[in-house]
Amino acid sequence: MGWFLGFGVAGLIVLALSLVFDGFLESVGGAFDGFLDGFLSLPVIAGFVSALGFAGAIATGAAGAGAVTATLTGVAAGALVGWLTWRFSRALLRDGDASAPRGEDLTGTSGAVVTAIPAGGYGEVLLYLAGQPVKYAAKSAVPVERGSEVWVESVLSPTSVTVRPVER
Repeated sequence: MGWFLGFGVAGLIVLALSLVFDGFLESVGGAFDGFLDGFLSLPVIAGFVSALGFAGAIATGAAGAGAVTATLTGVAAGALVGWLTWRFSRALLRDGDASAPRGEDLTGTSGAVVTAIPAGGYGEVLLYLAGQPVKYAAKSAVPVERGSEVWVESVLSPTSVTVRPVER
């Protein structure tokens, strides 16, 4: 049982080191050239070794299993945990299909006037692009007072928009 607990603790230590030194071994002079990426990454190996050790210790201590049975139980549990770790890390690292926010996404959104907009002139509005507040230069056909709510009619440039006041 002591060996199994040692494997379990060693797996946790490797996992902690892989989280602290993420990518360090892969960057050492290209020695591994992606060998540790994917299914043979350090978190997967750490999960396998740790699950092997703790499942073997449980099988030995709780069920009174022999060394061979405990080892087979540990290997099965380790393979399952290693596979789940690999799948989970792939899901976390997968690049989504969502496109990056663009200025054209502002058309039809509302915002607030920060600096009053004279008729035909420029002022400033606060808009939210992808949830982040961004200040834009704003042009309007009619004068708009500071603090008024406006709708974006069109995007003139990456830093300016055409707005109209919201009528309520």
